[in-house]
Amino acid sequence: MTPAGSGATLVAMSETQRQKPGREQTRHYVVDGHPTDVARLAPGLHIVATPIGNLGDITLRALAALAGADLIACEDTRVTRKLLDRYAIATPLTPYHDHNAAQARPALLRRLADGAAIALVSDAGTPLISDPGFKLVRAAHEAGYPVTTLPGASSLLAALAVAGLPTDQFLFAGFLPPKATARRSRIAELSRIPATLVLFETGPRLAATLIDLAAGLGPREATICRELTKLHEEIRRGDLMTLSQNCAGSELRGEIVLVIGPPPAPVEVSLSDADALLRQALGRVSLKDAVGEVADVTGLPRRELYQRALELANDTDHGAPR
Repeated sequence: MTPAGSGATLVAMSETQRQKPGREQTRHYVVDGHPTDVARLAPGLHIVATPIGNLGDITLRALAALAGADLIACEDTRVTRKLLDRYAIATPLTPYHDHNAAQARPALLRRLADGAAIALVSDAGTPLISDPGFKLVRAAHEAGYPVTTLPGASSLLAALAVAGLPTDQFLFAGFLPPKATARRSRIAELSRIPATLVLFETGPRLAATLIDLAAGLGPREATICRELTKLHEEIRRGDLMTLSQNCAGSELRGEIVLVIGPPPAPVEVSLSDADALLRQALGRVSLKDAVGEVADVTGLPRRELYQRALELANDTDHGAPR
């Protein structure tokens, strides 16, 4: 990341350094060798989506905004500079990321107070999706500055579109915890959500995450979306167990989005069937875990199953036939 100090220098430009209305240089962007002049962007904070990989996925409106802004706040100036160089955009950059946000945010708000037009971008995709920025957006709203969004590329939506899994309801859960115990606990929470799950993951952690997902969610359908829109784009589909086996011992590189299908609809069962399932589960796990397991499978109320499990366990303790 670019040191925070360089960002402070850009944000705190003196009045003589800032371009003033009527005296500013021509703002433009260039596509395929053809320059397009643009007007200065309206004052306020503009949330601008940028490509997730293929630089050709930028929108014309985004190019006009980036060229017309007074300043672009970005995660890593080196990454955003590649995009600006591609389209010959000369707007100044300043870093805004998790490590410098507390210092950079007040400076950006002062620029907004002076009437500046600031574009906020992430390294890739739509800002604020597992990226810094929401505190800046909230502060801008609270101060009464205009906030505008320029929609575009998003790895979350791109993965959903290509995964071949239900999209009528989905939950974006971001990154799972890196440590195994916390990760498994989070997966247990997600297992109860009746929707498609979308996760971000890194290559080094993918294999371990898939093992935990297979253990915690069962044989659900899933899709690994890697390096979307890039040269080495790859889509792998299968159930979680198969995918975990295929990825064991290997380390995929690049940006990874995991899309996991929703849990199967609970099967209606009779009380006698539930008893049979409880007896089987009690032979393997604790009473609490047995109740949770059967509740997830049957959809029956946990309180009802817990009472029934107590009765079955009591019968077993007194030698009643199983």
